[in-house]
Amino acid sequence: MDDLGGVEYSPRTPMRVEDVGINPVMQRDILLKTMFRQNLRAPTEISDALKVAPPVVDELLEDARAQGLVETLGVRGASVRSELRYGLTDSGKARAIDALEQSEYFGPFPVPLEEYRRLTRHQTIRNATISREMLERSMRQLVLPQGLLDQIGPAVNSGRSILLYGPPGNGKSSIANGIRDAMTDTILVPRVIEVAGQVISLYDPVIHRPVEEKPGEEGGLRLAGLGYDPRFVRCVRPSVITGGELTLDMLDLNFNPVSRTYQAPLQLKAAGGVFIVDDLGRQAQSPMALINRWIVPMEKGFDLLSLQSGQKFEVPFDTLVIFSTNFAPAELFDGAALRRVYYKIKIDRPSRDDFIKIFARTCKAYGVMPDEQVLTHLLRDLYPKTQRGFAAYHAPFLIDQALSICTYEGRPRKLTNDLIDRAWTNLYIDDED
Repeated sequence: MDDLGGVEYSPRTPMRVEDVGINPVMQRDILLKTMFRQNLRAPTEISDALKVAPPVVDELLEDARAQGLVETLGVRGASVRSELRYGLTDSGKARAIDALEQSEYFGPFPVPLEEYRRLTRHQTIRNATISREMLERSMRQLVLPQGLLDQIGPAVNSGRSILLYGPPGNGKSSIANGIRDAMTDTILVPRVIEVAGQVISLYDPVIHRPVEEKPGEEGGLRLAGLGYDPRFVRCVRPSVITGGELTLDMLDLNFNPVSRTYQAPLQLKAAGGVFIVDDLGRQAQSPMALINRWIVPMEKGFDLLSLQSGQKFEVPFDTLVIFSTNFAPAELFDGAALRRVYYKIKIDRPSRDDFIKIFARTCKAYGVMPDEQVLTHLLRDLYPKTQRGFAAYHAPFLIDQALSICTYEGRPRKLTNDLIDRAWTNLYIDDED
């Protein structure tokens, strides 16, 4: 079996209609709608479109032919690979149109919810253990305080929620992204799932990154060569990153009244991966409203969603939630809410030594020499004038602006005290008035 996050399990390709797991009438209607919308004739083409093995398509076509919904059109070509072709009868076209009026969905067969729940348990985010070496590799571009990775590593391996807090501009977002990048194993993501006869799209090409695989044969026969049910896509563990645009309705099913299908909420798309809530405290909803929405899911491992009919159902809540904020945690949450965020990690301002490392590394990234006189001017003359201290973003901010001046004035790309002084005026505002 395939190795999914350290657990040997893989949903096998159904070879019979009864093994697909959804109502045979629903299968037949999706077959007819797909043939109608995509003008498909060959069983291998239909197999590719529906993401099921050829024997399932053959069985469905034979049943539909017996019902007078499809008819054989003969064989096209005379090669060994030639196959019988099928077309919709007038009754088949009428049934396809009627089915499209009920739901515009056509294409890959949905995965039943129970099968998805079973798979999620086997490829849970808690199996995605990372080592110190993996974190160091994913965050090698950052200068981090000593001991910080030893706080982050156990938090990530726990699969529990994490709060990164501290003054702005010191790498919280970059650290959250580094945690995401440290996870390099793969999971299977269903293209769509089925609940009570309703279709919910889950696979999202914006969020999910497929892993290229090499099936065996061409055409529909290749679907059986993947080693797992082709209704799933093998992807690296997903990550969802949201900021101030996050609203509570993005965490619920999104119903499209035109297609009469559903779009999965963000946390379901992030299942098996990471959900990063950046800039916590700048959303339209309060942080307390967000944490209250997720208290039960984060603790129990499941979420409740509702269909348009009002029917509620459970879905896995299997995501590493990382909150990142510039606000003091006590300003965002009460004590009960803070207790439910398992790990609170402060990302503080860099020390003097770390700032020097950041400055040197930033100079190298911009292709300029780290002038010692400029660094001394910063540390001895400029920083003592402010009580705010160092910040990780200062070096790239100042160097970028200094080099922009060089470009504008036609000067050599070389840092000088006067260039840093001019860039410094944009670092803080004069609010004395």
